[in-house]
Amino acid sequence: MSELSAAGISDPVLRAAYRESRRINAHHGRTFFLATKLLPARARPAAHALYGFARAADEIVDNPPPGSDPAAGLAKISAQLDAVFSGERPVDPVLAALTDTVGRYDLDRDLFDAFLHSMRMDLTITGYATYPALAEYVYGSAGVIGLQMLPVLGTVGAPAEAAPAAAALGEAFQLTNFLRDVGEDLDRGRLYLPIDELSAYDVDRELLVWSRRHGRTDRRIRRALACAVSRTRAIYRRAEVGIPLLRKESRPCVQTALTLYEGILDKIVAADYDVLNRRAAVSRGRRLAVAAPNLLRAWTSGTGSIGRRLRS
Repeated sequence: MSELSAAGISDPVLRAAYRESRRINAHHGRTFFLATKLLPARARPAAHALYGFARAADEIVDNPPPGSDPAAGLAKISAQLDAVFSGERPVDPVLAALTDTVGRYDLDRDLFDAFLHSMRMDLTITGYATYPALAEYVYGSAGVIGLQMLPVLGTVGAPAEAAPAAAALGEAFQLTNFLRDVGEDLDRGRLYLPIDELSAYDVDRELLVWSRRHGRTDRRIRRALACAVSRTRAIYRRAEVGIPLLRKESRPCVQTALTLYEGILDKIVAADYDVLNRRAAVSRGRRLAVAAPNLLRAWTSGTGSIGRRLRS
């Protein structure tokens, strides 16, 4: 695989570990995976490794095998991070790839601990009263992902200057997920939309559950969701100002991811905020149309063997 060679990854076991992380990213993270194709080939394996780790922890919480204990699963991952940050290579391929990525980019352990803290919050917290109350969860579940990616993307100045925008992008992605997945989250007993924002429009959990059950969305819910969409768009604007602070070769990846993910908000609006009974998604054709110009430029410039990879 050209991206592994470009990253200088020659160990057969490690190459297999990164391939497994790439498979997970390709299967579960369609938008993110497409955006990673716009990164320099040497940076893509690290992006796959970070996604693979986050997805593995998320699956423990959201889709635990029958009879398993999600809390114990997260505790095991937390203990395994000790090996990751001591430089040992775990047997698990996702963690093996993560160990290599952590060493290459000198990633901060606190970011991973914050992520697992938010995953544990999902085991006991089913709703949030206010946006400030939600902020702790969003930082750990998404803001830290942007901060983990920042060394991989690279910056033109001090990383600290780009850090707020990187965290904001993760936050915007997460809030977009909350809006897209309201119905599915209710089925799991969770509600991430803050109660105080909903109550301003006479909406509560009971109304949302009733509307989900009966396949209806009333005017009050639409108004509350419109407010949440506007708030999320404002966070995208905060994130967007950080793109010029990234290394030039990384900007197309982040701009594409931002454009496609904000496109989910456009789909929500176009569906008249009916997120309880349908899942807003950007079509494959739209994803390719947004990414194609940058993919073509990367191919013709020879900076990533993208043309060969798309045909393989």
